[in-house]
Amino acid sequence: MIDPAPFDAAPFDPAPFDTALFDTVLFDLDGTLSDSAPGILGCLRQAFDELGVPWPDEAVARSLLGPPFWHTLPPLVGADRTERAIEIYREHYVVGGGMFQTRAYDGVAPLLQSLRSQSVRLAVATSKPEIHAGTIVEHLGFSEHFDFVCGDTLDGARDSKALVIAEALNRMGDPPAGTVLMVGDRSHDVLGAAANGLHSVGVLWGYGSATELHNAGAAAVIERPAQLNELLRP
Repeated sequence: MIDPAPFDAAPFDPAPFDTALFDTVLFDLDGTLSDSAPGILGCLRQAFDELGVPWPDEAVARSLLGPPFWHTLPPLVGADRTERAIEIYREHYVVGGGMFQTRAYDGVAPLLQSLRSQSVRLAVATSKPEIHAGTIVEHLGFSEHFDFVCGDTLDGARDSKALVIAEALNRMGDPPAGTVLMVGDRSHDVLGAAANGLHSVGVLWGYGSATELHNAGAAAVIERPAQLNELLRP
């Protein structure tokens, strides 16, 4: 299975995990806000078929959900064909409508509404191209909850979660690290947060595992959205 951890690895010397201090929360998109696996994997498989590349087994395919394709696809399609694979994938994902094959996880909408009602600032930080992420957040009906939707550029200039989070923090006025929490389902969310001096909470309803999230250094791992509200506002 492809391990995304090395792409965002960085030393981390955090302040104490004091949940009372957090007034800003960054959310990953795929696997955290919504289940987008059918659209992503379906379109990616079409790209593999068009390139004549064998589709990997289920475990490897699932490991592609979350980390940037710029890093995870070269071992499977070859470095020389990665850009073309992404182009074909996007043709199916955007033009073919694969991006709308997603649904919000149960409990996420009430969580966002509750945090907003408590004046918590919210933003999306995703490795998905920002132009696509904004459309999906709107499709899910979540736009009103988020100050910003931040993602990668189409050419991969922000090709790690660490860079995406840094850009999101910049747009939010660089709040103190101890007041910002990252929430995501994969190790690269946790490591990207750590690279920016942030704590993170891992979620188990997405595509990662408790072992992956704990090993990456998540301060807490939760099983349902309501637990985040309980954690932040006990």
